[in-house]
Amino acid sequence: MSQSSNKNERSASDLIRASVSGWLGTTLEFMDFQLYSLGAALVFHEVFFPEQSGAMALILAMGTYGAGYVARIVGAVIFGKMGDRVGRKKVLFITIALMGVCTTLIGALPTYQQVGILAPILLVVLRIIQGLGAGAEISGASTMLAEYAPEGRKGIIASLVAMGTNCGTLSATAIWAFMFFAFSNEDIVSWAWRIPFLASFIVMGFAIWLRMNLKESPVFEGVHGENAPSAVKQESTPVLQMLRGKSFWIATGLRFGQAGNSGIIQTFLAGYLVQTLLFNKAIPTDAMMLSSIIGFITIPLTGWLSDRFGRRIPYIILTLGSIILAYPMLSVVVDGAQSVGTITLCLILIHNVAVLGQAAIEGITMAEMFGARNRFAQMAISKEIGGLFATGLGPLLAGIFCQMTGSWYPIVIMIIVYSCIGLISALLMPEVGDRDLQDLRDATDCEALSLSRAS
Repeated sequence: MSQSSNKNERSASDLIRASVSGWLGTTLEFMDFQLYSLGAALVFHEVFFPEQSGAMALILAMGTYGAGYVARIVGAVIFGKMGDRVGRKKVLFITIALMGVCTTLIGALPTYQQVGILAPILLVVLRIIQGLGAGAEISGASTMLAEYAPEGRKGIIASLVAMGTNCGTLSATAIWAFMFFAFSNEDIVSWAWRIPFLASFIVMGFAIWLRMNLKESPVFEGVHGENAPSAVKQESTPVLQMLRGKSFWIATGLRFGQAGNSGIIQTFLAGYLVQTLLFNKAIPTDAMMLSSIIGFITIPLTGWLSDRFGRRIPYIILTLGSIILAYPMLSVVVDGAQSVGTITLCLILIHNVAVLGQAAIEGITMAEMFGARNRFAQMAISKEIGGLFATGLGPLLAGIFCQMTGSWYPIVIMIIVYSCIGLISALLMPEVGDRDLQDLRDATDCEALSLSRAS
């Protein structure tokens, strides 16, 4: 059955509501996480780990950042499976509430000076709970938009999720840039760091209101709804069986290419430039802010190109570009003799190629890799496994390697390794741009069947 013939199709207004909901939810998630990641890199080592040396405090702060990614896998399993059983809408409501409440509570935490070791413990607890919700948010939003969008426009519409991540990154970066402009470092460490976290409840409230009025995905209703075969509705694939699928590991590899670079460039590099190379704190925050603004062109353009030329070609070009650009761009940045404008330009270029461009098509590609029955769970789990070992552990490992070697070369090596994993995965994956999303089979299973018939 083609998606266009599905009597559960939604109207244009439903598509708009789903699009805004997906965009805003991922905006909140990435604003939450970017507020935290920049806070961990620039401020939290003084607020929660003041008795440690600069390098060790940064490593500990990155460790609390990584703790959220461990929780994301648990959240991906729980909420991903739930999303395939009870619907995308209900799960997306829960995830955004969890993330928003925890982010607000981080702003109310006591500091190390006030309660000692209890402060970082509470921080980790909130990060873990926040991670449970975040483990299914982007995958759920990507699944919802992929299943809502009409044929021929899935890439550009699903790129709204990446636009949300970009908006969140931009918002958080702009907030921190304003904080360093408006307040002294002493005021920020003392109390002003709380403001961005406490204010995030405004975005959360609007996003929750939108999702309360959102209709369920037409593909989900077609496969799991009242008129679907009972065998399909009742069947649930065990997680271990999902892990044996070829599509699952290709999707995980694709995630490495983008998520690893995101953790290194957006999170660790900011702290490294400030703590180790003694850059002004405004340089990395301003560069990320400008890069995110340019991303409003990069992301929809990449999504549109994927609708024209398929998902594989843009992925291959972007991962190759990341490999080629890593050393020359980073060597200019860490040189220290270049102008602020040149450093900013290099950061913008590597960020748009290695992070934002790939993020634009990651969601739609991963959604199309999986069959309709277990799409949410498989996408969420593969995405978060890749996220844990790439974005979650990447900044922590980069800090350890840079401290051990006394060099910035581990940063370049890690970007190249992550990009190579993404490139290999893109070369291995079948073209999924023309997939019927109501198909219960994974993309690689369809490819294997086609090859078998051809032979």
